[in-house]
Amino acid sequence: MSARIDLKVETRHEELQRIFETVEKLAEEEDWPPALTFKTNLVLEEFGLNIMNYGFDEGIHTFDVSLTSSPDTITIEFVDDGRPFNPLEDASAPELDSAIQDRAIGGLGIHFVMEMTDDFQYRRENSRNHSTMVIRKSD
Repeated sequence: MSARIDLKVETRHEELQRIFETVEKLAEEEDWPPALTFKTNLVLEEFGLNIMNYGFDEGIHTFDVSLTSSPDTITIEFVDDGRPFNPLEDASAPELDSAIQDRAIGGLGIHFVMEMTDDFQYRRENSRNHSTMVIRKSD
């Protein structure tokens, strides 16, 4: 059996708390281990912040977040009408070897998302970014 969450989110950082509360309620209902809940929320936070901070020039916009929990996986989809951004091709590699004070700002969030997810797909369709991530529950 699958459970699904669909949220329309504004590009305001305060919206992250609403996402976390919704996910934590589902995690409790489905008895997820704490590490899975943490990982899911971290992926949602990092990718959501990327859209909020870099997806639009100015003003408040909205984007969609869907989360489907099946027996073996959690699938997260972000859909936004911001500027085109394919994390698989457009994200710069983060500086992981430099001292933290010498690193350029940015790039780590997408790196974390890629490291924490088991599959990542992107497509641009009808002037919208569709980013889909899968987390296996058995990790």
